[in-house]
Amino acid sequence: MKYILLLLLATTFLYSNELNLDSFKAKFIQTVTNDKGHKLEYKGSIVASKPQYMLWSYTFPAKKDIVINNYRVTVIEYDIEQVQIRNIHGDFDFFKILKKAKKIKPNVYEANFNEIKYLLKLDAGKISSISYLDELENSILITFSEQEENVKIDKSIFTPNIPLDFDIIRD
Repeated sequence: MKYILLLLLATTFLYSNELNLDSFKAKFIQTVTNDKGHKLEYKGSIVASKPQYMLWSYTFPAKKDIVINNYRVTVIEYDIEQVQIRNIHGDFDFFKILKKAKKIKPNVYEANFNEIKYLLKLDAGKISSISYLDELENSILITFSEQEENVKIDKSIFTPNIPLDFDIIRD
């Protein structure tokens, strides 16, 4: 669940009012560093579109898709042939988080949500990274490359493609 929250929160910054984005596409590398300095690295791509559509496609170390379609999250884990479907609970509002993002220095923004501080960095006017400490004190860094902003996105990609033989768990 913490990784879904991470992804949701990280992606919400893509819609910052100051950036005025309607959509975002990029490749990403997500690095998780624990308090002992051990690192895990994940790679993939993201496609996001207003109001609350996201597709995180992990390609390394394992294939996994996380689809967010408004207030529903679907996690498709191909290696274990399992799908988790859940609603996002509470009054979690992506755009309230974005409104909290404040420019703290050139090309750096900060937002506090649920007692976690998120830093968003820009390079050449495009989102280059998002970082924060999670609830387990892991340092999370998501770096983006090959960014495309405000491109037309077919909303059908945000409909999960669930293989028929996968186990489905609904929360």
